[in-house]
Amino acid sequence: MNDELIFHHYPGSPFSEKVRLVFGFKHLAWRSVHIPAVMPKPDVVALTGGYRRTPVLQIGSDIYCDTALICRVLERRAPEPALYPVETAGTAQMLAQWADSALFWSCSAYTMQPAGIAGVFAGQPPEVVKAFAADRALFTAGMRRQSVADATAALHTYCGWLETHLGDGRDFLVRGTPSIADFSVAHCLWFVHRAPALTTIFDTYPRLSAWLQRVRGFGQGHPTPLDSGEALAIAATSTPWAEVAVEPGLGFAAGDAVTVTPTDYGFDPSPGRLVGLSNEQVSIERWDERAGTVHVHFPRIGFQIKAQETRT
Repeated sequence: MNDELIFHHYPGSPFSEKVRLVFGFKHLAWRSVHIPAVMPKPDVVALTGGYRRTPVLQIGSDIYCDTALICRVLERRAPEPALYPVETAGTAQMLAQWADSALFWSCSAYTMQPAGIAGVFAGQPPEVVKAFAADRALFTAGMRRQSVADATAALHTYCGWLETHLGDGRDFLVRGTPSIADFSVAHCLWFVHRAPALTTIFDTYPRLSAWLQRVRGFGQGHPTPLDSGEALAIAATSTPWAEVAVEPGLGFAAGDAVTVTPTDYGFDPSPGRLVGLSNEQVSIERWDERAGTVHVHFPRIGFQIKAQETRT
């Protein structure tokens, strides 16, 4: 079995930056597969069966979706230094979930105003910007997005909270020790920094700015490039899969034909045969002509499991 960490991402992806910083924190070597920022993403969908969010982690023929799960997988691979220190894991995970949702969407809406778009897409032709906007409009259809004014107010409030939290001189967010909370907050603020004209919003939060520099100082580990076609070939020739099981009493049985779909945005279902289910994770088995038989894993929170509809 090929046990390399194969990371499917693109440089401007904020959630990818979260994981890249975790690679640095844990001093991990990883294979870097650059994927398109917008659809179509045929090589990604070949692995996931439909899920199109970025990033995706591949280990052999196991495919891990969503950074909440990806980071737990990396913790199992390299337990030290810990992302979830025993004495702070509960607080750190609650703060991380807030950052990955409320803080992220405020940072995104604030950054994607005209001055921010000019910075994020500096040097790109207009058709690239147009394609990105069209893709994200479909991706977030049904969401109520913040206005720039609302996002600016929220970001000031959130930065104020964090500045106050760091006021006792701690180096990191939870009891001064690095944890998943730091990386979840950092990737949101990193996204704003991709638009230099907008970073003046941080000028009145010096402790927060110094904290961000400390987190970014972990670097990104040790990446080496890999072609997406090679990644698919690795999936097609790798066995066995990570051990999973369907726990009883959770409403589904092993072998059920199901779909797994995000509940907040990017409602692209991934169909497959259920092979793993717990309160923390759901895993499906699926086959693709190029990727072979893969197991696709999702966190339980933030995803809906449904029985596949049968046609008559």
